[in-house]
Amino acid sequence: MNNFSFSNSVKIIFGKGSIAKIAEEIPADARVLMTYGGGSIKKNGVYEQVKKAMEGRELFEFGGIEPNPHFETCMKAVELCKKEKIDFLLSVGGGSVLDGTKLIAAAQFVEGDPWGILVEGKQPSNALPIGVVLTLPATGSEMNSGAVITKDATKEKRDFNSRLVLPKFSVLDPETTYSLPPRQIGNGVVDTFVHVAEQYLTYPVGAKVQDRFAESILSVLVEEGPQALKTPEDYEVRSNLMWASTWALNGWISKGVPEDWATHMIGHEITALYGLDHGQTLAIVLPGVLSVMRGEKGAKIMQMGERVFGVSEGDEASRIEQSIAKLEAFFVSMGVKTRLSDYGLAEDCIEPVVKRLADRGAVLGENKTITPEKVREILKARV
Repeated sequence: MNNFSFSNSVKIIFGKGSIAKIAEEIPADARVLMTYGGGSIKKNGVYEQVKKAMEGRELFEFGGIEPNPHFETCMKAVELCKKEKIDFLLSVGGGSVLDGTKLIAAAQFVEGDPWGILVEGKQPSNALPIGVVLTLPATGSEMNSGAVITKDATKEKRDFNSRLVLPKFSVLDPETTYSLPPRQIGNGVVDTFVHVAEQYLTYPVGAKVQDRFAESILSVLVEEGPQALKTPEDYEVRSNLMWASTWALNGWISKGVPEDWATHMIGHEITALYGLDHGQTLAIVLPGVLSVMRGEKGAKIMQMGERVFGVSEGDEASRIEQSIAKLEAFFVSMGVKTRLSDYGLAEDCIEPVVKRLADRGAVLGENKTITPEKVREILKARV
């Protein structure tokens, strides 16, 4: 196991009725900006629950944050924060709303163009405090310090990380997820699965606790994901999926182990260029990464196959093939297709993705061996 240091200060408030407790977590004199997305919270009752919990408080609103939050939209919220002297942000929605809120929190405390936070590694000197009411489990952003933002003007999707934007608290009420459409349920489960895979499907370093934690999350997803499509208002199913999503990216399973993240980096470019859902791109790319990089990842692929999917028969090559096939079949069972052609994309979509990564000098993977040429090979196998 590799050396590491770790702390996670996010307070989690879990369970039905938890939204009523948010006022206890926010300073009484705070000027609060509630951020949200396209308005689904006004249809599923979450908006009213938040408003009731915040009665008597100075509460402002900013809606319209996109599923892939746009830098330009976030900058409008930054201006509103300055105008109204906002000193606390309350993100109400899924991970995209929260990612946008994290940028809003940090952008007013960085010199020059805030886009530099994402492309130049500029670090903010401070950030507004953030509280969270989560309605879509997928990104794990409710318990980590990262965010992914899209610049619409240039079709770039980039990420940043700062401990200054760790939420102060996150409310996780599984009942808020009952009204999610099947597409979002499927995407959320795939996103969570691939978060775990990026930290687990690398190479063995003897980190048995982290491996077993990762495998437990994957097993819960395989068991409960399809069930959520069948019985969307099953509280226990929703509880387990929501908590699995948080655990997939709260830092615990990544400590002391190598990490990959090539699938995400490639997927981000596909989303930015062609508009596919984030979960859809991950379902396309991960099987290709595992297949092309099996020489480096074979031991962990077989370990996943045996412990998560029950693949234990055959020689090494057969077990790897079976394990990748089982993984891909699981994504399909969640209603998420796994080929570029399933989304109307042909082989000519590959070169723009490869060029973007090459122009940035990107060499991906846990061993830094996934070159742009390897990316081309991975995507050609996924048409």
